[in-house]
Amino acid sequence: MNLDFLNESQKQAVLMTDGPVMILAGAGSGKTRTLVARIQYLLEEKHVSPFQLLAVTFSNKAAREMRERLSVNTQINVGALQVTTFHAFCARLLRMEATYLGLSKNFTIYDDGESQSIIKGILAQRGINTKELSPYTVAAYIDGLKNRAYYIGLPRNEEIEKYAEDRRMWDIFLDYEAELHRSNAVDFGGLITGVLNLFRTFPEVLTKYQQKFKYVLVDEYQDTNRAQFELILLLSQHHRNVCVVGDEDQSIYSWRGADIRNILEYENIFPDAKLIKLEQNYRSSKKIIEAATEVISRNVARKGKQMWTNNDDGDEIRIIECRDDRAEAEYIAHQIKLIANEGVSLKDIAIFYRNNAHSRTIEDALRKEKFPYRVVAGIKFYDRKEVKDMISYMRVVVNKKDSLALTRIINTPARGVGATSLRKLEDEAVRLQLSLFELIEKIAQGQSEFKHLSLSGKVQSAINQLVQLIQEVQVLEEKNHSPTVSYEKLLNESGYYEFLRADKTHEGAARLENLEELMSAVKQFEESETEPNLIKFLETITLDTTTEETSGELVSLMTVHGSKGLEYPYVFLIGAEENIFPSYKSLEVGPTAIEEERRLFYVAMTRAMKQLTITFAQGRMLWGSLKFNGPSQFLHEIPSRYYKWENYQSSPRKSDFNEHAYNDFDQSSNNSEDAVFYREKVYQTKKPQNLANHPTGSKIMHALYGEGTILDTEGMGPEEKVTILFRDGIRKKFMVKFAPLQKL
Repeated sequence: MNLDFLNESQKQAVLMTDGPVMILAGAGSGKTRTLVARIQYLLEEKHVSPFQLLAVTFSNKAAREMRERLSVNTQINVGALQVTTFHAFCARLLRMEATYLGLSKNFTIYDDGESQSIIKGILAQRGINTKELSPYTVAAYIDGLKNRAYYIGLPRNEEIEKYAEDRRMWDIFLDYEAELHRSNAVDFGGLITGVLNLFRTFPEVLTKYQQKFKYVLVDEYQDTNRAQFELILLLSQHHRNVCVVGDEDQSIYSWRGADIRNILEYENIFPDAKLIKLEQNYRSSKKIIEAATEVISRNVARKGKQMWTNNDDGDEIRIIECRDDRAEAEYIAHQIKLIANEGVSLKDIAIFYRNNAHSRTIEDALRKEKFPYRVVAGIKFYDRKEVKDMISYMRVVVNKKDSLALTRIINTPARGVGATSLRKLEDEAVRLQLSLFELIEKIAQGQSEFKHLSLSGKVQSAINQLVQLIQEVQVLEEKNHSPTVSYEKLLNESGYYEFLRADKTHEGAARLENLEELMSAVKQFEESETEPNLIKFLETITLDTTTEETSGELVSLMTVHGSKGLEYPYVFLIGAEENIFPSYKSLEVGPTAIEEERRLFYVAMTRAMKQLTITFAQGRMLWGSLKFNGPSQFLHEIPSRYYKWENYQSSPRKSDFNEHAYNDFDQSSNNSEDAVFYREKVYQTKKPQNLANHPTGSKIMHALYGEGTILDTEGMGPEEKVTILFRDGIRKKFMVKFAPLQKL
């Protein structure tokens, strides 16, 4: 096998096949190419059977890419080769050995939603209100135990004892595991702890798999948690041919359970391990790589690599100091225009941010300049559930005939107005030719004519409170109070803020940050308008979200976490400020957390191939208030010889929003309310339409929800059912013979 396409370190990583090996693969060092060559070498030159080799990684995408490259590069049939994810490997193994653990081979794997349902049931049985203890918090607690390799019956170590000190949570965990077992089910974390339990309880099963896999290879080793580490340790004890590949400088997932100790202490576990460093970078310019290396060298928890490259020096890093976050977004949109005018494809440009919430100002600026974009591994700001929920509250305030918005929020957060009660209300509204809100207003007034609906006291109370809240905010709007006052009242008195605050998970915190950013959007709009109100705000954000996407030619937006493994010629990193990057939480925790933030900053820098621009704002709107955080400490860790620091002050503006808010408003619309909603693309299906009364793509009018588009149709005649896409992306399914539909 010819290895001339590899550099010397990469060749060493391929040829050193026996015994424990650690490959420290720096950013852009050709890791995947090296791994594929190593596996190919084992198959072709060492004549290892595909059945004897196990390669595990973290994503299906990475596993698929490795298999595809192998199938092209080698003549050996790799169909039997296990290049897979940790969870897929454990699921397959458990299916084969399920009876040992009292499971049947057809056990169910519960996803996050199904696990949440079990937790909610346990909380109800124990009389615990979900507002008091969020199911998300319980799920995170259980996940933490399983990440640390704990399963029922295992002696508790010091780390697990700390978990068990919370007796209520511990008992819920025990109930949860018992319910899983009764249901012949396993959750995602339980796939791995289940295999650990199997191996430790039944040594003969462990021996079988230890002998089966002569070579074990682990990719992205810095992202492994303790359970995954112990799984690899057990599997490799017999042959000891275990090769782990990772980069401690890119260990950025501690909040997801990743344990950097796995890579830092590898040589303590395997004293005879060989260490190979891949330090040549093939991705970035010399200035970018040397600057990033200087920054990461400040970390203490690292093995130590000195990245270098033969690439050109390249441009200096640009550090741009902006007046505020809107100026920052304006600057980036302007720079993208300049880059695009030079003939650069938009797909070669990426914008990174520390938290998802910070995409909002950038999205606004890109839409204003008509640049199509995509949010990688995420959802556009105004499409995020919690943002759409709060926008729906505002929509009901300004337009009580908006039944779609009301159906979204009538039980958000949960008030006891379930699907059955909602259906009763919808049917009654159609019968009386009222909007849904007009109906519940009458019910809240205690009118006796609605006794036949048989609404429970809980539902009646929920309706009364919601109607009162909406009416009070409507009064605020009539008296021209500021939109931020209305927003704060809706957020707090609806119970939504407390609902999200009770969720102590990473996802819950992110959702709160999005609502914080929505507050900032309202505040910035308010400052830019002479007579601000909710109607104008809703018009502005809705009209701004109509930028058409074109396949392929899109600017990429993503969190820095989402950028790992990717590369772009032009990278913009925004929000490089104290309390943002590094985050305020890391500053509270201390040095260990700061080091992870620095690794994250390093990951962001090393995604850039040609040009890296880092921006920060002197003042940034957070929770509707201007905060002055100052530049990130990481900026001061970049030696001055590698950057050019510039100050950007945007030109004075009358309004960042209303300059274009009404230019595209369709005054000729038959229903002016329609103009303030999202425009939707309709994708035609190829199924035969001639048999359906309501063919896919046709327009209809629903008596309660207004105009919609048929997305799907099934059945014929009296059995015909249709799925309709209404405004704001809401989909509903109806039986045609019962639904108040009119063809347009």
